[in-house]
Amino acid sequence: MSQLSEQSMNNIEQWLQDSYIDEDTKRELRNLEQEPQELEDRFYKDLEFGTGGLRGIIGAGSNRINRYTIGKATQGFAQFILKSYGKAEGKPSVVIAYDSRHFSPEFALEAALVLAGNGIVAKLFPSLRTTPQLSFSVRDLGATGGIVITASHNPPEYNGYKVYNAEGGQLIPHEAEQVIQYIKEVEGFSAVKKLTQAEAEAQGLLVWLGEADDDAFIRTVAQQSMNSDLIRSSLGKDFAIVYTPLHGTGNIPVRKTFEAIGFTNVHVVPEQEQPDAEFSTVKSPNPEEREAFTLAMKLGQELDADILIGTDPDCDRMGAVVKDKDGKYIVLSGNQSGAIMIHYLLSQLKEAGKLPDNGVVIKTIVTSEMGASIARHYGAEVLNTLTGFKYIGEKMTQFEQSGEYTYLFGYEESYGYLSGNYARDKDAVLAAMLIAEAGAYYKGQGKTLYDVLEELYEQFGYFQERLESRTLKGKDGLAQIQSKMTDWRNQPPLEIAGVQVKEVLDYSIGLDGLPQENVLKFMLEDGSWFCLRPSGTEPKIKVYFAVRGESLNNAEERIVMLVQEVMSRVDA
Repeated sequence: MSQLSEQSMNNIEQWLQDSYIDEDTKRELRNLEQEPQELEDRFYKDLEFGTGGLRGIIGAGSNRINRYTIGKATQGFAQFILKSYGKAEGKPSVVIAYDSRHFSPEFALEAALVLAGNGIVAKLFPSLRTTPQLSFSVRDLGATGGIVITASHNPPEYNGYKVYNAEGGQLIPHEAEQVIQYIKEVEGFSAVKKLTQAEAEAQGLLVWLGEADDDAFIRTVAQQSMNSDLIRSSLGKDFAIVYTPLHGTGNIPVRKTFEAIGFTNVHVVPEQEQPDAEFSTVKSPNPEEREAFTLAMKLGQELDADILIGTDPDCDRMGAVVKDKDGKYIVLSGNQSGAIMIHYLLSQLKEAGKLPDNGVVIKTIVTSEMGASIARHYGAEVLNTLTGFKYIGEKMTQFEQSGEYTYLFGYEESYGYLSGNYARDKDAVLAAMLIAEAGAYYKGQGKTLYDVLEELYEQFGYFQERLESRTLKGKDGLAQIQSKMTDWRNQPPLEIAGVQVKEVLDYSIGLDGLPQENVLKFMLEDGSWFCLRPSGTEPKIKVYFAVRGESLNNAEERIVMLVQEVMSRVDA
């Protein structure tokens, strides 16, 4: 173990000597004695609790996700709840949901029993549920907070732990900072308070949720439909939908929501219908990637389906595939789907005379301006937030309380969408319903969604966007990511791809009233931009690009040049 840092050696020794840690875990660590690099990565730091919670590789170690790191984080969260809401009437409560990943049920129960050990009622779903349902249920049940066990679309070896406030939104920075401080104050795993399941149930501190909660969620999502009467009367049986939950949580709620608003021609990809922690039919269970739709496309071609829809494992991200004029399936980007949904939603509200004067659409700083242009066309205000739906949710709550704006739609380029005020996190159940409904509505007018997209390009400009990312794992990878950000911050380019850099927006100093975040956005003279941002959930540096061209070909040419030049420096 001579190659290990002193920090790692101390952490390993603490784990091996801790009587609170079980022998199987200690055996796992002893079996790694001849793999110092692996041990170093497991112990060189504690798994960081970011603004969204924990996410990491499953396994023994302080830099891994396991029942001990889950328990310690939950003890810190319990302290936060007791200090923040302890004077409220009745016992505080936390809703807990989990997805289809390895150890998700075990981690969810661990969190529940730690909460119970702190006198907090844990309201636990007995089987997998979607992240947006968790957000909804926190609000619907009047809970003090929420926890969902998920690693979204990360590879199978990952799991995660996301924490929600009483509004049903992920913790915003000042809340997360308090939880982090409470976690730091937990003096070892033996300081984690915990009941047995029998004790928690007997004391009424572990409550199991069920069918009534599911029905309330589906009913509320279905109420966001713009044209359910039309879908039920004629369009729902003719519009053919192929859906894949990508082995995750979306299968039942998405199908029930389709049924609730009148879609009857729905076909689920059989190979991907059932939960599977290995996501064995895809390289990545990510509806942002074309490869994830391989089986859906095959089934779609057999059925001549009008649209293919996929959701990620915890069903908070939705991807759609539509036909072009030649009948070829085209994967829509998150920006394109968002633009279509904004146009459909706002046009229908206007037609019905229900478009409010103070309507607002909220997007992130790395999301296309196309949706913003459409929203402004309909008289809506557009606001930007940092990346992360928690910031959109925070604005929703502010406006609900102040009445300054009426929330219409919020979205991220990373396939996250929400209309309606029932939740504070992105909802792929809602997005699947809305994009399918838009598809059926326009089919009734003799158009595909791709036709609608082309019409929007002609009206608002030919917007094109790209996302490039570089994965840099481990301790060295983290240092490389930070070095690259420092290089771009200290030596910004004067021009890129023959275009002058007009302005550099450094969000680490806090811009436009937004929280500080390690993000750089470069605005070019021709209206193009690109943005560098370390991922908050994966060992990646992400680079976002956007241009607006005079034609589709012009926009594509310009974005290719921009991507090539920027990435040549990122990769240097």
